[in-house]
Amino acid sequence: MAEQLKGITVALAGPRKSEEMAKLVQNMGGTAVGRPAQGTVFLDDEALQEGLNAWINQPPYLAILTTGMGLDALFDMAERMGIEERFLEVLSGSIIAARGYKTVNALKKRGLTPEVRDDDGSTIGLIRGLQSLNLQGKEVVLQLHGDPAPHMLAWLQEVGATTRQVLPYRHTPPEPGELERLLLEIISGKIDAVAFTSAPQFRFLCQFAREQGKLEEMLKSFEDKVLAVSVGRITSEALKEEGVQRIIMPEHERMGSMIVELGKYVAANR
Repeated sequence: MAEQLKGITVALAGPRKSEEMAKLVQNMGGTAVGRPAQGTVFLDDEALQEGLNAWINQPPYLAILTTGMGLDALFDMAERMGIEERFLEVLSGSIIAARGYKTVNALKKRGLTPEVRDDDGSTIGLIRGLQSLNLQGKEVVLQLHGDPAPHMLAWLQEVGATTRQVLPYRHTPPEPGELERLLLEIISGKIDAVAFTSAPQFRFLCQFAREQGKLEEMLKSFEDKVLAVSVGRITSEALKEEGVQRIIMPEHERMGSMIVELGKYVAANR
């Protein structure tokens, strides 16, 4: 493992835990460069309060919960507003669909079990689980983390559901200039791999590349020169949606595992 990334430069697109990841890349003989493709992630208090009030006043038929962190934020806010018990009551009165083990654990903590689960940790997997429900004309609340879920929204519209979204967190774009530098490095092949730790990082990069008229060029580079590395299924989904086909992803969705997986891939393809 010591020299698996020898001669390899890895751009780290995430602001979180990037120091630990950089250390791991160096320990494996590679070079890590910080290229944050997103700014801060912050709790949107006002939107959250509005969303919770609407949720309680118009209890939905189905609640789709997509992140444990987002669900925790909802309960924290409900407690601050003095409506935690009422929120728990409304939630347990709906059919609950959950994506990912962290969401299931956040529900378990509150004595709730989802009726519908994903089969692989992804949004597509959750849609497969929801196929058996008749949602025509039904009210659905979709809890997201702050990143849109175009596939899920399109599917809910298709089956005739009325959907309200609650996004506890907001992702902000990175500093101007960061995306430009990363895009140029990808296109020129100055870096060998980009490690994405969230879907918004890739979405911000794509949006910028599209505005510059260089999206096709960037995607071509991911095909030929630069390795796209993803922390897990949700991030990989964002990559696939734009047409990236070669994606390195660990079995266990951890940042450390992602770098180890990259090392294995590089070593096997030298």
